[in-house]
Amino acid sequence: MAHRAQTIIAVHLVLRRGADVLLGLRSGTGWSDGRWHLPAGHVEPGESPLDALVRESREELDLVLDPPAATLAHTMHMHLPGEDPRLHLFFTVERWQGTPVNAEPHKCADLHWFGLRKLPAPMVGYAAAALAHLRGGVGYSEWAAG
Repeated sequence: MAHRAQTIIAVHLVLRRGADVLLGLRSGTGWSDGRWHLPAGHVEPGESPLDALVRESREELDLVLDPPAATLAHTMHMHLPGEDPRLHLFFTVERWQGTPVNAEPHKCADLHWFGLRKLPAPMVGYAAAALAHLRGGVGYSEWAAG
């Protein structure tokens, strides 16, 4: 029997305030430090993607999300050489409870609202690509770049 890939599922919060989106500047993690990225995290055992989105929003931003307020806006498949495949789910949220704060300053140097059409540089590559697809109404993409 052939080996089946174990796919890692990640959720990304596209928190919208009008035409703006909230991004965090990664810091102190050893992965993409110094780049802007969406609040995100992996689905843990026993969680659904929406459960993970709610948990990550609380952990990273101290926000309360109502799962029905989240809309799956983009799905991205990523398979880099030598790594397990990943499925990235990008959820748009326009209603929440609380004010976004940097609840993980050891992982995030700054939070900032940016225009969806005026994203900062440098940004995590696949997240920038997903936001471009989202702007264009593309629901699915694949990422093979590093």
